[in-house]
Amino acid sequence: MTLQSRVGDVTERIRERSRDGRRRYLDRIDRAAEAGPRRLSLGCANRAHGFAACGAHDKAQLRTGHCASVGIVTAYNDMLSAHQPYEHFPALIRETVRAAGGVAQVAGGVPAMCDGITQGEAGMELSLFSRDVIALSTAVALSHQTFDAALYLGICDKIVPGLVIGALSFGHLPAVFIPAGPMTSGLPNDEKSRIRQLYAEGKIDRDALLEAESKSYHGPGTCTFYGTANTNQMMMEIMGLHLPGSSFINPMTPLRDAMTRAAAERAMAITALGNAYTPVGRMLDERVFVNGLVGLHATGGSTNHTLHVVAMAAAAGITLTWDDFADLAEVVPLLTRVYPSGKADVNHFHAAGGMGFVIRELLGAGLLHGDVTTVFGTGLDGYVQEPSLGDDGTIRWQDGPASSGDESVVRGAASPFQATGGLRVLGGDIGRAVVKTSAVAEERHVVEAPARVFHAQEELQAAFAAGELDGDLVAVVRFQGPKANGMPELHKLMPPLGVLQDRGHKVALVTDGRLSGASGKVLSAIHVTPEAADGGAIARIRDGDTIRVDARSGRISVLVAPDEWARRVPATADLSAGHHGCGRDLFAPFRHAVGTAETGATIFQAA
Repeated sequence: MTLQSRVGDVTERIRERSRDGRRRYLDRIDRAAEAGPRRLSLGCANRAHGFAACGAHDKAQLRTGHCASVGIVTAYNDMLSAHQPYEHFPALIRETVRAAGGVAQVAGGVPAMCDGITQGEAGMELSLFSRDVIALSTAVALSHQTFDAALYLGICDKIVPGLVIGALSFGHLPAVFIPAGPMTSGLPNDEKSRIRQLYAEGKIDRDALLEAESKSYHGPGTCTFYGTANTNQMMMEIMGLHLPGSSFINPMTPLRDAMTRAAAERAMAITALGNAYTPVGRMLDERVFVNGLVGLHATGGSTNHTLHVVAMAAAAGITLTWDDFADLAEVVPLLTRVYPSGKADVNHFHAAGGMGFVIRELLGAGLLHGDVTTVFGTGLDGYVQEPSLGDDGTIRWQDGPASSGDESVVRGAASPFQATGGLRVLGGDIGRAVVKTSAVAEERHVVEAPARVFHAQEELQAAFAAGELDGDLVAVVRFQGPKANGMPELHKLMPPLGVLQDRGHKVALVTDGRLSGASGKVLSAIHVTPEAADGGAIARIRDGDTIRVDARSGRISVLVAPDEWARRVPATADLSAGHHGCGRDLFAPFRHAVGTAETGATIFQAA
């Protein structure tokens, strides 16, 4: 299939824009690769430290220096449901790599916080910054320079992007990402949302709310809605860093363990010691990142990736902009309806055809670069396959379904849920913003209403509880950007705003904070940049200003006379109280160094 012209044009634009940065990056990793396995030139004491704790067989292998050495970078902890299954993965990996003639060691761990626990709490202000801490921790883990490839165990929101950024800092090494899969389906997500709104209205008590939440989040694995964690898994698969069909296999199953073993075998196969050397820094080129953006639009994925993909690409010397997102959104159809864009969860999506079907449809429509390199050893056409477990316990690869198993969940490119992607970029009087249209009813894509300004989500909640919010409004929640307080997710805004919308009011949200993939049914212009703490025009908005959020035309406007708007002095806020406690004081250097939302909200500067 011929590549769709817009996809080709955007790819070429990115390539031209990134030419110098990409060349410098590739030169750097090529120099690292030329040295060969660094451990062979380490001093004897250095090498001895590296295998001192190994068993006799592994120690002998590493002592000769002729076997492949695989590092495991793990985000395991048993507080995160998504990462609890990783506890037994290193043992499977070590056994598999040993059988293939190599040695695997846990190189290091990275922090892995749960955004579900920190929502609305002080810890959420560390969440986005944890991505860059994870990247730094990954670099520390690999800094011993004893590995020929690395396996990355991570799933959730900031963890996978952080691991990718860290992996690209060692871009001469092959990298294989291993998911652990989603938890089995619990309380339906739309029922969970309904109960949250009932609690926001005071119609049920905390015990009833906790019971519902416990039935939703009930076991090991990722949360089943299509938020950032599961968008990460989609993206790792469509970018070729997972094995085909591996993203949404439930944990603690024989097939999940078999896929983990297969991933370890692939890591052994693609080191520089063999004939299929696949360094991750060369593998993740402009085409692969465009494939990731296409997948994001086609599945209505998390808005957090308008930050994360930009930051990941920059780590590979590639410059993405929100205009790339916007231009691709115009030609990529929305193929899935997974909560919050629909009622189904990711288990239903997987059963209805999953990633193999989506990739097949996008390739067939010319919307993906098929001629990319993947860890599976094929082009992206190999990712229309799906694994199953044979009677002998080995994986069998077979073509995935050619048609949807449930058209209320996933559809073909010829009959999509909507003709354009699930994300839009807005521009206008207060700067630039992102809106997730796939979760919002078409008749609510344009909202014009008076502004009500808040400097914290708790202020809005208090106003709602006091009965002060009763009518059409655009809630402006500012001083929530990366420089202000680390850009926390503001999920606690959704129940009260959803209640107001259900009462028949026109409701929208404008914020320089985040919402992610669980943004829900309220029209939300998020990631506003420049942010209020950086002198952005969002700080000029006053209570009562009429604001028009128009996701159809891609505009956000403050309907105030131009001369009055120009005269206004941006509001300020005393943010000092939020810069201490719960570890926030340690992140002052991050708040000072962080870039804008549109450049990835990262502390790392392009080399």
